This record gives sequence, structure tokens and C-alpha cells, in this order.
Amino acid sequence: MITAIALDDELPALEIIELYCSKIETIDLKKVFSKTSEARFYLEENAVDLIFLDINMPSHSGIDFYKSISQKTMVIFTTAYSEYAVESYEFGAIDYLLKPFSFERFNKAVEKVVEQNKLLAQSNENQLYFRIDYGLTKVSIQDIIFIEGLDNYIKIHLTSQKPILVRMTIKNILEKLPLKQFCRVHRSYIISMSKITSYRNKMIYIADNEIPLGKTYEDAFLGLLNI
Repeated sequence: MITAIALDDELPALEIIELYCSKIETIDLKKVFSKTSEARFYLEENAVDLIFLDINMPSHSGIDFYKSISQKTMVIFTTAYSEYAVESYEFGAIDYLLKPFSFERFNKAVEKVVEQNKLLAQSNENQLYFRIDYGLTKVSIQDIIFIEGLDNYIKIHLTSQKPILVRMTIKNILEKLPLKQFCRVHRSYIISMSKITSYRNKMIYIADNEIPLGKTYEDAFLGLLNI
């Protein structure tokens, strides 16, 4: 199932997308938004696979909005202006829908998303992509030592390079990690179980780092350690 949101400043356009999505079993349209600020706030707290995104909005262009978000999501741009087509594909858009579009054309775009999602699932089992400074940064899951939560940002500590700062919540990143390989041990920390050096007195040691074990997460952590 592809989870999605839609952002468009025109209510009729959102209603069409909602109607079309209701007819397609592979799409779960979570929310629709007419304001970029509301969509941005939602994405900071929730991971989605796809955004249906209008390009020509009065306060903020769809392309600028897409460049500014931290999540690596697929995007289908929608607009009434054909001159944006080339620019949209430069940002890796799965498809470009010129308004008004039919259900058949919409469904073809969604089918492309489904195929792309299958390819991503096959090729990205051991790596993650993060949107940083208008580009994508690839991180090997095996290189992650631990992750530190900093409000709406996370700091990913790695074995092979300096830590990277990503605009994402610790809840969102946890959903993307293999369950048995990583464990949330504190409201502000996720650790790689294979990188643990030692554990004693409610403190987890990973190389030179000391990470506290929160009471809420103790049972899950000890369960993974088989203690």
C-alpha cells in the first residue's frame, strides 16, 4: 500500500484527487492540504511514500516546497501549466499531470509509483536516503552507530563519516530501520544493537559514547539482549 498526501491550493483539485484515490486499492490517501505550512507540519510527524503536489501555488511553489522537505518521498506534480514539465522531472518526479486530468491518466501515474516503490524496496534494503541541502544523501544502515533526537531534527552518528543532521523526527526514522537491528532506548536515542560495547548500571556504551537507558524502553532493550 502506497501512503500519500495531496497539496493544492484549489479545493476542487483536492476533491478530484480524493475521488480518484478512493477508486485505487494501492493508494492510501492520508490527508489533503491547501496550505504548505500544514502539509510541512504533517510531514515532520508522519512518513509518507508519495505526494500529489501542485506546482503553481500563490505563496510557495510546489517545486520549492518539495526541495525544502527532509523526507525522501516520491512525487507526482500536478499543474495547469505545461511549461513546468521539464523542471518537475529534473527533481525526480514520478509523473506530471496536466490539469484537468482523467482518471485513466491519474491511474497510469499511480501505476508508475507502485512499480517504482517495488524497485526501491528491492534495492534499498540496506540503505536509506535523506534529503539534505536540496539533494539526496545515501546512508548505509550498517554504518549507523546511533541516532540522537533533537526536537524536529535527528543527528545520525556513522562509522564512516561525520554525523549528519536531518530534519526528521526520531519516530519517523525508527519506522524505517530494521526492528531487530535497532532499538529505541531513550526518548532521544536509537542505537544499533551490533555496535554496543558494553552495558551496565542503566548505561549503554558504544565506543566512547554513553547512552542512557530510559525506563520506558528497558524491557524491549533487554529482550533484544536476551537478558
